[in-house]
Amino acid sequence: MKIEGEGRLLRIFVGESDRWEGKPLYEEIVRKAREKGMAGATVLRGVEGFGAHSRIHTTKILRLSDDLPIVVEIVDKAERIQSILPELDRMVTEGLITLESVHIIAYRHDPKV
Repeated sequence: MKIEGEGRLLRIFVGESDRWEGKPLYEEIVRKAREKGMAGATVLRGVEGFGAHSRIHTTKILRLSDDLPIVVEIVDKAERIQSILPELDRMVTEGLITLESVHIIAYRHDPKV
């Protein structure tokens, strides 16, 4: 697959302990993106953050949290990103979903791999 040009960056902010059907939510979002044929997904684990409840989640020793911030990023063409939004709306019951325009410079893979 080769993608260049205008696209969308989808960011999903959730907690590490959030679940979907008994499994980590971020893992299930990545699986759903793969099922839908998205170009790719990346999960980033934050060292500190807070959300709607204003509760600090951190990796600091004295305040060790098992619910660190997680960000799932997916970049693809607008129509492909649009196709996953209804499912994310059902899956993400607490968190934040953002969408922004991006210009994809290069996305390619070696077909021999």
